[in-house]
Amino acid sequence: MAKVKKINYTFAVGRRKESNARVRLYRGKGESTVNGMPAEKYFPGEIATKAIAKPFGATEASDKYYFSAKVAGGGKDAQLDSLVLGISRTLVKVSPDKHRTVLKKLNLLTRDSRERQRRMVGKGGKSRRAKQSPKR
Repeated sequence: MAKVKKINYTFAVGRRKESNARVRLYRGKGESTVNGMPAEKYFPGEIATKAIAKPFGATEASDKYYFSAKVAGGGKDAQLDSLVLGISRTLVKVSPDKHRTVLKKLNLLTRDSRERQRRMVGKGGKSRRAKQSPKR
């Protein structure tokens, strides 16, 4: 029977709309992955790269940590926001005294609670559509 090497990591969950991101933060250097793909490939574009780098840059921890994340639900933008929240929460768990105030000032620890508005009965299947009025 082979020995299983145990890798230490810090875990946190980030959420936004219908999206969930389960983030594992590892110490050291490695490639950051999202759903088994490199993060730059899963979230292409400069804006996504900057958003992912923001919590690491604010805490000056970009060379010290890498992450792996499982993201599900929602669209790409919501997934990106939930990933950034998950990364920020793991960094706070690693060292609360250093990172919490910095990330709090940048509003990276706040869960965006806005959700999709439910459809209203009697409004023609939409949530904000006005009722149709009879003409006669």
